Amino acid sequence: MCPPVALPVLVGLPYDASSSFLRGAAGAPAAIRAALNSPAGNAWSERHGPSIGADLLDDAGDLALDGPAQSRDTIEREVRLLAASRWSPILLGGDHSVTYPVLRAIGPLHKGLTVLHFDAHSDLYDEFEGDRYSHACPFARVMEEQLVSHLVQVGIRTLTGPQQEQAKRFGVEMIDMRAWADGARPSVGGPVYVSLDLDVLDPAFAPGVSHREPGGLSVRDVLSVLFALNGPIVGADIVEYNPAKDWDGITAQVAAKFVKELAGLMRRGPLARLTGLP
Repeated sequence: MCPPVALPVLVGLPYDASSSFLRGAAGAPAAIRAALNSPAGNAWSERHGPSIGADLLDDAGDLALDGPAQSRDTIEREVRLLAASRWSPILLGGDHSVTYPVLRAIGPLHKGLTVLHFDAHSDLYDEFEGDRYSHACPFARVMEEQLVSHLVQVGIRTLTGPQQEQAKRFGVEMIDMRAWADGARPSVGGPVYVSLDLDVLDPAFAPGVSHREPGGLSVRDVLSVLFALNGPIVGADIVEYNPAKDWDGITAQVAAKFVKELAGLMRRGPLARLTGLP
């Protein structure tokens, strides 16, 4: 059963213990909040007026996370409490492994839930370097447990043979960068959860990620997909920002932009209109 009202709330997930190659994403929530509250910008989203500030976007702070198993349990428990009441959480990661426990919490609450996943990588490995809960594996776990009805992946450009097989196994709808360049775009209706790995962007737009992959989307490309969504956004995560790899806070500002637009869409989307939000 869906919550009766959808109000956006920030939740920080300072976790990167399931990262491969580089750590650093645990520092992302604080850096994104700093950019979000910087006097260099303002609180307004492009289409829906102000989207941050008192009574617009609540902030539940950061979860206390310590170790992979405990962190997964904590994330699932705390996000379930929020999602089962009146909140649509915007999770600030953290590495991408956090999406699995988040969807364990949110998925059962929304019949027919679609995940719209932006990423350079499909994150469908059955295991990576011996870890089934690596940040390279969250969507394998999500689809195995049938936590969502449909997975749509956009921006993929590093697909390996094993991940191709996994995509076929789980019936993933994939718009890789070749298809994007040929004009393919996702069409998503019904309740949607947005999982936004910042390395979906070309490094020119977001240098502050651990796994830079040239040839990606622009910020405007991602926004155009979000603005075209037909269903309510019931939750979202912004993950894999690594402040140690950023330059002059560019990527933090990009992440803050996505927060503002997601919050605006949550407050003014179909579910908000049905429940009488302004």
